[in-house]
Amino acid sequence: MFDTTFQFRRWWRIAGALGAGLLGACSGPEAPGAAAGAGKAAAAQPTNYIKVEAVGTDAQGLHGTLPGRLAFRTDAMAAVGSPFTGRVLSIEVRPGQAVKAGAPLVVLQSADAADVRAAYQQAQARLALAQDALRRQNDMMARGIGIEVERYSAEVALREATSENDRARQSAAMAGKETGERLVLRSPSVGVVLAIRTQPGAVVAPGGDALVDIGDPKRLWVVADAPERELAGIAPGGAAQVRIPGVDATLEASIDSIGNAIDPEQRRMPVYLTFKDNQANTMLSAGMYAQVRVQDSQQRPLSVPTAAVLIKNGAQRQVFLQREDGNYEPRIVRTGISRAGRVEILEGLTAGDKVVVQGALLLDNEAQQLL
Repeated sequence: MFDTTFQFRRWWRIAGALGAGLLGACSGPEAPGAAAGAGKAAAAQPTNYIKVEAVGTDAQGLHGTLPGRLAFRTDAMAAVGSPFTGRVLSIEVRPGQAVKAGAPLVVLQSADAADVRAAYQQAQARLALAQDALRRQNDMMARGIGIEVERYSAEVALREATSENDRARQSAAMAGKETGERLVLRSPSVGVVLAIRTQPGAVVAPGGDALVDIGDPKRLWVVADAPERELAGIAPGGAAQVRIPGVDATLEASIDSIGNAIDPEQRRMPVYLTFKDNQANTMLSAGMYAQVRVQDSQQRPLSVPTAAVLIKNGAQRQVFLQREDGNYEPRIVRTGISRAGRVEILEGLTAGDKVVVQGALLLDNEAQQLL
């Protein structure tokens, strides 16, 4: 691969020299055939071989289009499982169905649910007895026939009964308002049924896999993959446009946050964006492909087409400026990132400078093209 590239570049320089020589033969002794040295001007070439443009900034920035996808926000999903061991009697929803908060999802038969309900009823009864016992002891003390030790014991018993009743009530709340062994799992929020991972007759247990996944389609965001070299111009709060080909829509968005771990294989960082002004689109779905164009949060540097930059002496980056007299002057520059056919110019040029963007190799056949 290296040999092929070297031979190609050698052939290109020879072709450039031959082309320049032919131009010299046709246009007279002033047309240069050799490249100008550093700091020396090269005579003007025929305009059909040389193209010049003024240096400026790329209106679209150098980030180009980042690939992305729609996904549920972390707080827009709910995985519904069973708090008790039981057997699935029926499934009340289907995938893709919209549900409201509290809507029934799965009906179970659970002896454990019946046990906690019974335990709550027993705890309520013991609490009532403890309250009555303390009331009697207080009444007897008021009449002067009570015993302080017995009243204190009644107070302790009431505190124990109250604690037990509270624990039983919390367990019974997980079993819902049904009675006996019937247990209904309900949706914790508004959303759409994303997946059902059980079937009638299956035995389920607490701590196992979720039985139903719920997601809110109105709470989507965009996850874009930004190359490592382009992160400098991306920051939270920055503006972006999101193109969603699946629904032929372009929406305004802003950068919510940036990940903190780069993919070691693709060298990309996830960037999370939210839609502006609650731009809800009922046609949007998690997993849809998105094209993201981020506007630079920093002041955009100058940029030129990649073809304008030559490699000189193996390391230096060089461009050719057109002078007022029509000749061309080499200028050493410092470059930044390159993308979509353009490269940043960090030092060496100012806005408005006229730079050769096509045919620069004709002015210096010892240089190489920046690929």
